[in-house]
Amino acid sequence: MKSVGNRRMPWFGALSVACAMALGLAASGSSTPAAANGAFTHSRALHTATDRHLAARILRAHNEERHRLRLQPLKWNVHLEREAEEWAQHLSRIGRLQHADSRQRNRTGENLWMGTAGHWPVETMVDMFIAEKRHYRHARFPDISHTGNWADVGHYTQVVWRDTQEVGCAVATAAGNDVLVCRYWPAGNIWGQKPY
Repeated sequence: MKSVGNRRMPWFGALSVACAMALGLAASGSSTPAAANGAFTHSRALHTATDRHLAARILRAHNEERHRLRLQPLKWNVHLEREAEEWAQHLSRIGRLQHADSRQRNRTGENLWMGTAGHWPVETMVDMFIAEKRHYRHARFPDISHTGNWADVGHYTQVVWRDTQEVGCAVATAAGNDVLVCRYWPAGNIWGQKPY
């Protein structure tokens, strides 16, 4: 097992993980092989009591890092959750990560994650965004990474972007993969601004 943040990560049994990040002005992504057409998609819409518990876990994972930086906590937005759910189901059906364009996202920020179904708690999914901070350099966007590539920290900076106030996320499962989509309002990763 490997640790990310305070959590232990079950690396065994995981076949692939891909992450991508989007802004209002640019998107980049990774992909995995496409699923068979008509693959059954199961979505963990966060509307039942159990699902509200899942939403609380996702929100807590975001806000723990924001608290460390003395940033205002994010609030859960059900509208963003529903949009994230629709996109997560779409990505599950096509079997790859691809950002919605800014019009489809209503100019919200978007973080995407994909991994082997059932092997990853939602806290670990979010912690993988946060783990990018090891490359973070406090400067103005896009010069925010020690690697020289802002995409290496883009998930992290969206999670901790000072002006972001709300988040909504959903997980969908199909073709052996879980897909997490998180939408953020207002979007982070704004050219020329510091994350916090």
